[in-house]
Order: sequence, then C-alpha cells, then structure tokens
Amino acid sequence: MAFRLKLVPDNTNYNFFRWQWLTFGISALAMVASVVIVLVMGLNFGIDFKGGTTIRTESPTAFEVGDYRQALNNLDLGDVSITEVFDPSFGETKHVAMVRIGSTDKTGSVTPEQLNEIKAALKTVDPEVAFPAVESVGPKVSGELVMTAFYAVGAATLGIMLYIWLRFEWQFALGAVVSILHDVLLTVGIFSLFQLKFDLTTIAALLTTLGYSVNDTVVVFDRLRENLIKFKTMPLIDVMNLTVNETLSRTIMTAVTTALALGAMMIFGGDVIRGFVFAMLWGVFVGCYSTIYVAKNIVLWLGVKRDWTKPGPKEKSDVEDIPAAFRDAP
Repeated sequence: MAFRLKLVPDNTNYNFFRWQWLTFGISALAMVASVVIVLVMGLNFGIDFKGGTTIRTESPTAFEVGDYRQALNNLDLGDVSITEVFDPSFGETKHVAMVRIGSTDKTGSVTPEQLNEIKAALKTVDPEVAFPAVESVGPKVSGELVMTAFYAVGAATLGIMLYIWLRFEWQFALGAVVSILHDVLLTVGIFSLFQLKFDLTTIAALLTTLGYSVNDTVVVFDRLRENLIKFKTMPLIDVMNLTVNETLSRTIMTAVTTALALGAMMIFGGDVIRGFVFAMLWGVFVGCYSTIYVAKNIVLWLGVKRDWTKPGPKEKSDVEDIPAAFRDAP
C-alpha cells in the first residue's frame, strides 16, 4: 500500500467563521498599524530607490564575492551589494562583478575620494582587477523608480480585480482586492518595522506574492461557486465553511511545499536574495490567512446573488450531500 502524506485529515469540520469579527478586526488593525509604522519609521530603501554608484569589475582570475565584500566592510560605505555576473560569452579569463554602493551624499553617488578607496581595497584582494565602467543613479532617477514600482503594484491589483469580477461577481472581486491590500500593507509594514532593505527585488516579491495569494483565493472561490449551485438552500456562512474545509488540504500542502523551497533559499541563498525570499515567505503566510479570514468575510458580509427561482434537481439532497463530519458540526 502506497504511503500518502496528509497534513490535514479527511472530512475536516473546522468552523472558520466562529471568530469572524475578531479575525477581521485583527486584520484591519494590522493594516492600520502597518500604515502608521511606514509613515513614522519610513522604509529602508535600497540602492535602486535612493540612488548610488555601480562599479563594474573585470578580472582574468576567479574571485570570491565574500572576499570583495570583506575588503569593503572597513570603508564605512553603508549599503553595499556585490553580485557576480555570468555570461557564456565571457570565457575562462573574464570574471565580472557588479559592485553597487548606496548614496552617501545629496548627489546620489559616492565621492571621488571614496571611489579611489574602493578601487584600492579591491586591488588588495585581486591586484589584476580592472574597472571598465562606473555609473551613478541620482535621486531623480531613483524617485522615478519608486513611482514606477507603485504603478506596477497598482496595475496588478486592478487587473486582478477586473479578472475576478468577470469570472465571478463584484463581491468576489472586492473581497480579493481587500485581501491583496491586506497582504501588501502587512508586507511593507514588516519591512518598515524591522528596517529591512526595500528595493526592486522586494517589489518583485510583492508581485509574486500577489499572484500566489490570488491563485489560492480563486481556487477557493471556484469551489464556493460550485457549492452555491449545489446547495441552494444552505445558509451562505455554512456553504463558505464547507468550502474552506474542502480546500483546506490543498491550501496547506501548497503553502508548506512553497515554504520548504523558500526556506532552503533563505538558508543557502546568501545575502543577495535574502530580502526577496523573506518577503515571499511572509507573503505565503499572510496570503493563506487573508484568503480565509479576509476575502471570505468580505463576500459573506456583502452577500452573493443566488438564484432561488430555479428548483434544484435534487433539492432534498442538500443535507445528504454534506460530509457527515461537517453535518454534525456545531
């Protein structure tokens, strides 16, 4: 007999709406707190958003990114990001890295003296290193990136709202959008609270989280629509409870497998992608929560249009078709 891993038992009958006011109240309070935290503490913007200098290095010999980073630690440069560039056309005698230094003055770039110190420090690690290109990103360009990132998240949210509206009903679309806002605000809030680096990779993680959360929400909404057709006379809150229980195993398994992959990346991926992975992990958690306790509550309070005029082919089976464990739930 084949072994099957089950994180959730069959035929669960949890009452997810028993504390609906408390859970939704906690979510609303967390959203308000996130906005306050961002306004008071601000965000720890990375180089992409606050400007800085990018230095391209080339060397005929292989190097370790950790050695480069260690050489620059004593220069008090602030935000430093070092990534190795791989390209099939480079060959064995061309090793390239991008060193990104955060803005240290109002011009948005490092000073000439600091640039000379950076080059000297890297040459102590690799005497053959060359610096073919040095580029600076000023405050104006970085400000445009902030607005572009804001527009990207807003456009994704509107697109998701339109898609769900067309596929389901406007109540479902509104519930999904509130759920998305919940996930975005809580993610931005925790980045502000712990002053984690907020850059373009974080925006990418936010957009990925939105897609994950909406996918989970649409799966549950699709099952809810099926159950609304199947159980025409059952109260809406009971149909929702039944739907969440029926999809609970899928929700948990998807979240756990995603978290396992992200956990490995968090441990072994290094500093370069750690902010991205953390945002994804947090997004998976709040996305699962918001699907059940935010989106569903909005739909429940708004109500869903149900066609009571068409008699169902098996009206008397409404109760019979419910799993026995759920039927006996309080």
